[in-house]
Amino acid sequence: MRSRLALLVAATTSLVLVAMLVPLALLVRATAENNAITQATAEAQSVGAVIGTVDEATLALAVSRAEAAGGHDVTVFAPGTRPVSEAVELARRGRSFTAVSPSGGREVLVAVQGPNGTSVVQVTLTSGDLSRGVGETWLGLLLLGVVLIGLGVALADRLALAITRPTTALARVSHRLAGGDLEARAVPGGPPEVRSAGLALNHLAGRIGELLAEERETVADLSHRLRTPLTGLRLEAESLRDPAEADRIAARVDALEKAVTSVILDARRRTREKGSCDAAVVVRERAEFWSVLAEEQERAFSVTVPPHPVEVPVSAPDLAAALDALFENVFAHTDEGVSFSVRLTPRELVVEDDGPGFGPAALERGHSGAGSTGLGLDIVRRTVPETRLERSPRGGARVVLTLVTS
Repeated sequence: MRSRLALLVAATTSLVLVAMLVPLALLVRATAENNAITQATAEAQSVGAVIGTVDEATLALAVSRAEAAGGHDVTVFAPGTRPVSEAVELARRGRSFTAVSPSGGREVLVAVQGPNGTSVVQVTLTSGDLSRGVGETWLGLLLLGVVLIGLGVALADRLALAITRPTTALARVSHRLAGGDLEARAVPGGPPEVRSAGLALNHLAGRIGELLAEERETVADLSHRLRTPLTGLRLEAESLRDPAEADRIAARVDALEKAVTSVILDARRRTREKGSCDAAVVVRERAEFWSVLAEEQERAFSVTVPPHPVEVPVSAPDLAAALDALFENVFAHTDEGVSFSVRLTPRELVVEDDGPGFGPAALERGHSGAGSTGLGLDIVRRTVPETRLERSPRGGARVVLTLVTS
């Protein structure tokens, strides 16, 4: 914006200066010509005043003085002098005028009536005489124009800076807000419009913070309310007569309670953690948890995990939640007995099954083909943005999570 405003002012100032300085330059040239002709006419008249009243020697002296004073060639044509030009012949008829000389300058011809006829005084002006001082004056006008354009551009730049500086500050604050810094605020300044935009941005940032705080508290409160039915479910599990069945149900209740606690803590966090973890440990732990349900439903479940640690830039709770969402989708959207697998590499995590594959609803947030909330894949994408949905070699669903990008 600064450069565009400076160019606009430079172009406008240039047009105004051209409209003013070009006629002024022409006027300067015309004035110089008129001054030179007026001076030459005065010289010719001063010489013509002594013609017929002095002898030839005195006349020659008067001509020499006139040439020395004006710096121009002065010639006196006596009556009957030959040869003469057409302009001199015309002046001998009693006319005084100015004509163009053969050399490109001007000739000032003054007719002087005498007892022996008409004498003509000729003063010759060269092109330099006619334009004397014009070049210096034009150079001064040019420098004046350049200075005025420079001042205009400088003033335009300061004006643009007064507008762009607060606007740039607003952009920086908006980027900080987009990056999760909800404490970022703009310092209102600049023109009234920009100041109003800064106040509106601050109000918007404050409102966003309030809404997020309300959302976190609402989710935490809803999650906290789940503890009451969980407590009742735990009591029911403890009252079972079969100890093995009671232990199994209690373990499930413990896992569900841990998940609820994780939801509460995650809801109270301002932003998602940007930590890291050993993906191999997380995958083994979640695979062991879901293997019990897979065994009950007679599902073949294969787990391929490298024997060495696999560090990924995702926190352990987030990666575990993403894996749980993928495994839950397998159990929810495929029939019992359908096999599935999980494979971890240093760069990717792949979960695939032998079911019917993804339908169109799987690509939309909040929609599902099995009556669920449809948020499973959204949780995965929020944890690992580089997530691809593909078809497995056996025709089922295949989800590829790129944990480490090159």
